[in-house]
Amino acid sequence: MIIVMRAGASKEQVETVINKVHSFGLRTHPIYGVTKTVIGIVGDDKTRIVEKMQSMPGVEDIIPILQPYKFAGREAHPENTVIELGGVKIGGDSVVMMAGPCAVESEAQLLDTARYVKEKGASILRGGAYKPRTSPYSFQGLGEEALKYLAKARNETGLLVITEVTDPRNVELVCRYADILQVGARNMANFVLLTEVGKSGHPVMLKRGPSSTVKDLLLAAEYVIIEGNRDIILCERGITTFETYTRNTLDLSAVPVIKNLSHLPVIVDPAHATGRTSLVEPMALAAIAAGADGVMVEVHPDPDTALCDGPQALTFGEFDSLMTKVRSIASIVGRSI
Repeated sequence: MIIVMRAGASKEQVETVINKVHSFGLRTHPIYGVTKTVIGIVGDDKTRIVEKMQSMPGVEDIIPILQPYKFAGREAHPENTVIELGGVKIGGDSVVMMAGPCAVESEAQLLDTARYVKEKGASILRGGAYKPRTSPYSFQGLGEEALKYLAKARNETGLLVITEVTDPRNVELVCRYADILQVGARNMANFVLLTEVGKSGHPVMLKRGPSSTVKDLLLAAEYVIIEGNRDIILCERGITTFETYTRNTLDLSAVPVIKNLSHLPVIVDPAHATGRTSLVEPMALAAIAAGADGVMVEVHPDPDTALCDGPQALTFGEFDSLMTKVRSIASIVGRSI
């Protein structure tokens, strides 16, 4: 349920309504729009609010939310959410490029990559410090050492840093080094982790699980939002189907679907979706044409020697070629890089 305040409602009126809701033992999530404030309500027995608060000063309407995702949906927040970090706007008029190695392998590897992708137009550096792998014998990441390399790369290049957090116990640690916390596809339904990243207040990129519906993804976002964190980026990275040629099947239709249902920014990860370098570029361009707010790709100085996901990583030259085409497609759909 949401309480819609009138245009021009005073700060005191909004606070009075919030305090009244709290007196019923319910939680509030105020959303301050350009012209109006909307107060989301979480809790049971909401009919009491309708009976007692409809006539309160400043209240325009009280509306039940029919969708199961109360705050990630457009019913409560009709305007697009734009997340601004260090001068980078995610969800705005520009397409945001996130690029870097799947896993941070060394300081030199990361810094070389960071310098190159920055030069070619990326604004966010990706790199895994903790790598949840199918096999326990595969490379698991360098941990805090990698986080320090990421922070050094940010300090040198000015790129924002996104990296995955896999354990609720590591949220505070990763927040010290990263600008954006990534919740991977395997952890989309890890509700303890979602709660902790929500409490952190740090921007979060939430990847869709391989067997999850769009509804599941939006409900996962709710776990973050109800902890007071609304800086969420949703990521389509492919789903499991009967097709075996690609690693997953990239559901590009999810981009406009999510845009219709939710106000949150949406990016696409064509590397994890396809698992093949040759498919990364066409799927990245298609994602931008479909309305994605950004693209995440893997870039490695020498993919043949990569410790993680080399077959889907771009070389420096391939990333350069991609960025040239990304600018063209972005301009066609009225956006920039």
